[in-house]
Amino acid sequence: MENHTTHPEENVEKNELSIWAALLPVFALIIMLGFNVLVVYGDDALSGSNQFILLLGGAVAAIVGYFNKVKFDTMIDEVAKNIQSTAGAILILLMVGALAGTWLISGIIPTMIYYGLQILNPTIFLAATVVICSVISVATGSSWTTSATVGIALVGIADALGIPLGMTAGAILSGAYFGDKMSPLSDTTNLAPAMAGTDLFTHIRYMAITTVPTIVVTLVIFVIIGLNLDTSGSTDTSSILNAIEASFNITPWLFVVPVLVIFLIVRKTSPLIALLIGTLLGAVAALIFQPEIVLEISGSDELTFVSAYRGIMDAITVDTAIETESAALNDLFASSGMAGMLGTIWLIICAMVFGGIMDAIGALARISKALLNLFDSVFGLFASTVVSCLALNVTASDQYLAIVVPGKMFAKAYKDKGLAPENLSRTLEDSGTVTSVLIPWNTCGAYHSGVLGVPVLSYIGYSFFNYLSPFMTLLFAAFRIKIKELGNSANTRTA
Repeated sequence: MENHTTHPEENVEKNELSIWAALLPVFALIIMLGFNVLVVYGDDALSGSNQFILLLGGAVAAIVGYFNKVKFDTMIDEVAKNIQSTAGAILILLMVGALAGTWLISGIIPTMIYYGLQILNPTIFLAATVVICSVISVATGSSWTTSATVGIALVGIADALGIPLGMTAGAILSGAYFGDKMSPLSDTTNLAPAMAGTDLFTHIRYMAITTVPTIVVTLVIFVIIGLNLDTSGSTDTSSILNAIEASFNITPWLFVVPVLVIFLIVRKTSPLIALLIGTLLGAVAALIFQPEIVLEISGSDELTFVSAYRGIMDAITVDTAIETESAALNDLFASSGMAGMLGTIWLIICAMVFGGIMDAIGALARISKALLNLFDSVFGLFASTVVSCLALNVTASDQYLAIVVPGKMFAKAYKDKGLAPENLSRTLEDSGTVTSVLIPWNTCGAYHSGVLGVPVLSYIGYSFFNYLSPFMTLLFAAFRIKIKELGNSANTRTA
């Protein structure tokens, strides 16, 4: 499909770009993104300006293609094919937003948080913090929300117990980013497979191969640290638990819905079908267990078919917030529904424009060829992906771009090497998503350090999960452990 048989005069082999011409749009994109994030917009860059910068990067690529005699129609055709290839991912993102809305108003997410907080124990506070933040981040799909809500509470508890705040922040972020990686509700977890060319649940299953060992090692380290710390006082979370109970009907029966969705995922049900069923079951659970909340969202005085319909549909499609007695929890119990996914969808479409033009002019093929020559081994390809993600996190200062740009650059190289796309999507998350919080000027590092009140340099040494993840993915690549090949998706190649 990569060969444009209708335009033989534009064959990449005939008019192959120089490596510097192929890299010119990439360098231009990085410079523009760096200026946009570091100088002008900061945390707000993802609201739209970064997306337009990707279009400008595509324009630079188009100019390079023009001088290489690539027709404009050829570039547009490739962009259209690229955008078409992400249709499934875009629909999944919309369904993820819908599921988040019904799981909030049904009390499923609050129930997960309620029981997660009860495992807190002063003797293993740090390890318990990792587990709690993992549960909450998996439930919400957001490391940022986890940090800004329960994370703040845990920092306060640690301060009262005399536990160093750097250790606590490291434990919070280790758990938060584990959940952010593994949750189907996470935007980065949806973005990575969309860039690499695989599906959501294949990506999550394959990512668990490196992620689970990493979080286990992280927990062991925190248990050892915790057992050698002297703590005083108690971990009083009663006010938070009471606030949750006052706002929601908390019951273990609500776990039936996520268990059924997990069962569907394990049975390899289509992601769209599994998410749709999860959304509908969440809506039913909301009507059974939280009718008062549905009524409140609908703005009606009486629960009728119309008011119930409106309450559910509002939760699925637009912003929904559940007020509690604890102001700290209000951000946690908020969802933007399908509308909240539009920013990520916008980013994907603009990335496809950049990637499509780069593909049409032969730049991605030229870069891939250079990379395969430079890194002849499978390990070299994985290592170059990790380094590229880290470089983008440092220069572009945004985890989304650290996934998008390397994802488009390396997709062909992995394919040419005979590697399944989930190898790339896993590596993007193992190195792009989790390391963003370790860089002070990255949007993630600046956000979390500001929210938790702990400088990046204070927690960087204790964010074990975040910096062990890239090493774990390289370790698996070095020993050829679970490296899936194209055309052999049922089997994996091991050392």
